Amino acid sequence: MALPRLRTVALVAGTALLTRRALRRRIARSPLWPLPALAEPISGHSQRRATSIRRLLITERVAVADGVVQLRLEGAALPRWQPGAHLDLVLPSGLVRQYSLCGDPDDPGTYTVATRLVEGGRGGSREVHEQLQEGAEVEVRGPRNRFPLVEAEAYVFVAGGIGITPILPMLRSLAARGANWRLLYGGRSRGSMPFLDEIEKLGAEGGRVTVVAQDEAGHPDAVAALADIAPGTAVYCCGPEPLMDAVTAALPEGCTLHLERFSAATAGAADSGAFEVELHRSGRTVQVAAGQSVLAAVREELPHVSYSCEQGFCGTCQQRVLEGEIDHRDELLTDDERADSMLICVSRCRGGRLVLDL
Repeated sequence: MALPRLRTVALVAGTALLTRRALRRRIARSPLWPLPALAEPISGHSQRRATSIRRLLITERVAVADGVVQLRLEGAALPRWQPGAHLDLVLPSGLVRQYSLCGDPDDPGTYTVATRLVEGGRGGSREVHEQLQEGAEVEVRGPRNRFPLVEAEAYVFVAGGIGITPILPMLRSLAARGANWRLLYGGRSRGSMPFLDEIEKLGAEGGRVTVVAQDEAGHPDAVAALADIAPGTAVYCCGPEPLMDAVTAALPEGCTLHLERFSAATAGAADSGAFEVELHRSGRTVQVAAGQSVLAAVREELPHVSYSCEQGFCGTCQQRVLEGEIDHRDELLTDDERADSMLICVSRCRGGRLVLDL
């Protein structure tokens, strides 16, 4: 009787081994298994999420203005970057936040970021201020650049508060090569405006820098700053939404506008109605209420859908759209990507229905 038992045990073990191998192959073909595999799965495979995560050492932490700390991050063989680029910081809690690089692009072993403490914010800035200390390690992704410094005949920069961080490396670069540039820099007070001393020194010759502290002179006048600029001037703006709106409205004809936002652009309530989303591979349909994100509605059915910033910046929630007209509200996707995909944390539907590759 022993021999048949041995054969039975061997048969069961062999079947289990083959099953495990088949399961691994099936999952490799379709990471969303047990949903049906596609020949070219896209959802869940954003190239941005493929960016490697590095652990960098915080070697310096310094206050550069009231409520603003600057972190110096060091590591080996860091990817090079150009002015306007930013990093994703993966905070100890798992939150991911984006911060502009404000150091020296020619320093190959260092990234420098600065962040203002936002009272009543979503918690990311407080975590940076309270938990990221010298000697600690932090995970980063990137850098990426959606705010590059382009070639132009002249430049006008408008920055509000912490919005100076992506602009500072641009000013250094332009000053070093003797380019034609001007800066309007506003903030609540001079003490709250980071890098003010360095910026005033950069623009000391020719009166290139205008500083407007709100407690002294009110809000900066974007209209006056742009009134006399020549066609071909590149205008860069980073700051609070009202400042961005003022610069956009005052842009002269023949000039190019480049914006870097703190958060996704707001949209009117008229464009925020309810609609339905079909999840094609799972065979389900979800209702997206007015004021509810597609991400929130989808996660009620598929709780493991990836997401991170929830502001249309990081690209983690990018999904392929099979049908429907997209109302893009992100600040990240290229025109080509927008043709057939969306960031479901902020973007919506222009009609009544979308079909996602999920």
